[in-house]
Amino acid sequence: MSAPADPVRRECVEGYLFADPPLELLLFRRPPSRGRIWVPVSGKVDPDDRDWESALARELREETGLVDVPTPIPLDWHVPFRADNGETWRLHAYGVRVDRSFRPRLSGEHEAWAWMPVAEATRRLHYPDNREAVALLARRVASGSSKV
Repeated sequence: MSAPADPVRRECVEGYLFADPPLELLLFRRPPSRGRIWVPVSGKVDPDDRDWESALARELREETGLVDVPTPIPLDWHVPFRADNGETWRLHAYGVRVDRSFRPRLSGEHEAWAWMPVAEATRRLHYPDNREAVALLARRVASGSSKV
């Protein structure tokens, strides 16, 4: 993916909720008005957020009802992209280990959720950069470098 040449105007975060072993991801499906695509939890960093991790914790609470957010695992993956308004935004990805029994409370941003193995998650994710992040997370978990 080639980076847009414009300066970054907005920072965004995304969190890949996972349980292991075996490695499974919790993905969310957008409603028809947003393409019915499968995605991780994501959102913009707000001015009131202390840092990217606090923005992620807020997004997880808003989109899933997860209150006791575990320490996120930085994937050291920062991807610039062109937003719908034409500006360059940048995405920061994290893994978030949760118990497989976690059942999210959906917000209006999603109509469904599902736990799925990595191969199924990779197949369902709409955006190539999401698939890249899942591959990175899977390598981190397999190598044991996802411990916090």
